[in-house]
Amino acid sequence: MDRHYGNGDRKPAAASGGGPLERLEIELLLQGLYAWCGYDFRNYSYSSVRRRIWNRVHRENVSTITGLLDKVLHDPACLKRLIADFSIHVTEMFRDPEFFRLFREEVVPVLRTYPSIRIWHAGCSTGEEVYSMAILLHEEGLYERAKIYATDISADVLVTAKAGMFPLEKMRKYTVNYQRAGGTGEFSNYYQVENGRVRIKPFLVRNIVFAQHNLVTDRSFNEFHVILCRNVFIYFNRELQERVLRLFYDSLVMFGHLGLGDKETLEYLPLGDRFEEVGKGRKLYRKIR
Repeated sequence: MDRHYGNGDRKPAAASGGGPLERLEIELLLQGLYAWCGYDFRNYSYSSVRRRIWNRVHRENVSTITGLLDKVLHDPACLKRLIADFSIHVTEMFRDPEFFRLFREEVVPVLRTYPSIRIWHAGCSTGEEVYSMAILLHEEGLYERAKIYATDISADVLVTAKAGMFPLEKMRKYTVNYQRAGGTGEFSNYYQVENGRVRIKPFLVRNIVFAQHNLVTDRSFNEFHVILCRNVFIYFNRELQERVLRLFYDSLVMFGHLGLGDKETLEYLPLGDRFEEVGKGRKLYRKIR
């Protein structure tokens, strides 16, 4: 079935691969966002940004990217929707269980040597992986001396993360993830059911600090023993990956650990040779110089 695009019989450039004019419009939109409200998506993956922009063009019932820019600049609600489109929030508790199992085996013994522990979850989304780490540290007897800083560019998802409430129907999958990740207790002990949803128990929340932070424009705010930024790098172009890796490198203590998503790597990045991989293929790295 053909879709009506509101611009005669022409489909937008997204349907035919785009061209120089489309690229110019996208550059102007991204520059406008940066100049107007400080959100800098200019070095995000072009294909990812392009796809999300055209999705918003269709949803806002405008015919061009320039039309979307005009609406964004004059309609705060539209601006908020577009920013949300650029903020990718796909997560789950104990996502990639083998990563958490490796963390338990290789990183926890190192953390035991510190009198206090600082962990940064950069791009924490709605908080599932943050609470997963809190559970892991609790089971290893380290949570009381740990502080977890959970940051994201989106204020809206941070509200959800702080609430610590998740759909009950996801708990079966999360329980399997927890067990595969080496969980040592009963996963149901870490949440309570309220009106068809689950709430993370308060003792797991008290050592977590949620705050808004933009990896593109903001600087480091502490020195950390562990930084986790999983499944965020894949949305950055190489220039931005290099910049953010410099931020993480400067923020890590010597022999501190950096965790990335399973499709991300430090290979070929200028500071990549200052890390060594822990385990094989789990995207957990140790700063070695």
